[in-house]
Amino acid sequence: MSQDFKVPRGLPIQPIQPQRQPGTGRVRGQDGSFAKILDDKLQQSSVKFSAHATKRLEARNITLSAQQLTTLEDAVEKARAKGGRETLILLDNVALVVSVANRTVITAMDGDNLKDNVFTQIDSAVIT
Repeated sequence: MSQDFKVPRGLPIQPIQPQRQPGTGRVRGQDGSFAKILDDKLQQSSVKFSAHATKRLEARNITLSAQQLTTLEDAVEKARAKGGRETLILLDNVALVVSVANRTVITAMDGDNLKDNVFTQIDSAVIT
């Protein structure tokens, strides 16, 4: 049993258009590079705090001023520019471990908790 395919009247028959393969399109910035767009977006984002870091800040009564947050953002950018991935940032009397790629503070300690501590799984440090 065969079925007949009927073409609606009045519509022209056109050849099938080739479809674009996913991922082959290019996104271009003003200078023509994807890397430039990505770099611009990374620089626009501010530093975030993980849930763990937020709990540590609250438990240790650590508050950061607007100036300290600006200094922290600058320190993260310096670490990123030098290729840092997991960075210890010493900011005044506070130590922060930051995932540079995610721009996220992972944990935080104040001066009293810094003594006799060993920081592992970091590849860089920024002292402000």
